[in-house]
Amino acid sequence: MTDKSVILGRPAGRNTAGGAPVSGPTHGNLSEEEIVAAALRVVHEDGLDKLSMRRLSRELGVSAMAPYYYVSDKRELLDLVATAALADITAPDSGGDWQARLRTLIDQIDDRLARYPGLGEVLLEQMLRKQRHLIELVMEILFDAGFSERNVLLAYVAIHTYLFGRSGIADQEPTIPDRTGLPEAIARAARHLDGVHAQDFYRFGVETLISGLGVQLDRQRPANA
Repeated sequence: MTDKSVILGRPAGRNTAGGAPVSGPTHGNLSEEEIVAAALRVVHEDGLDKLSMRRLSRELGVSAMAPYYYVSDKRELLDLVATAALADITAPDSGGDWQARLRTLIDQIDDRLARYPGLGEVLLEQMLRKQRHLIELVMEILFDAGFSERNVLLAYVAIHTYLFGRSGIADQEPTIPDRTGLPEAIARAARHLDGVHAQDFYRFGVETLISGLGVQLDRQRPANA
């Protein structure tokens, strides 16, 4: 089980007694775990753009200054929130089909992005600083599949861009307010808008992405033979 002191980034030396871990630090009746849990609730219910230190203090029912005992500013809070939101993502079982393993991992990440609106925007900026374990999980699958080092890098960037770049519009249903006078090609496609939803776009996109990576792997193989 992952040590929560690592996930929550507790200051060293404040949570142990005789070398054994104990409950998180408290400030009055407030603990660091409660702060992060409250922040996740705000993001889940209202989106990341509604999370502020003042909004967090209201959620906790404490003074506006109380959360600053644990986090110095909103940036640090966002780091903790992102880490906690992604903490239970697990590596798919090794040895299976690489495309199925990659899809399982991507689906886990997308589930967290859907659960916590706005999280993708944070991850676009902080992945290399704070979430390297996710990058490693993706790259290990790509290396196991046989991608070259260069293509592992390119494949990861494609996955990263699709997953986190689309998160800002993932829950929005596409609409065309005025469908009269549309060019023929747009009109033919637009007639299906009412029958497709956000998850349809996600499934089509991720299946296309993974299938495309398979094509790239096949193209690479003759050069390595």
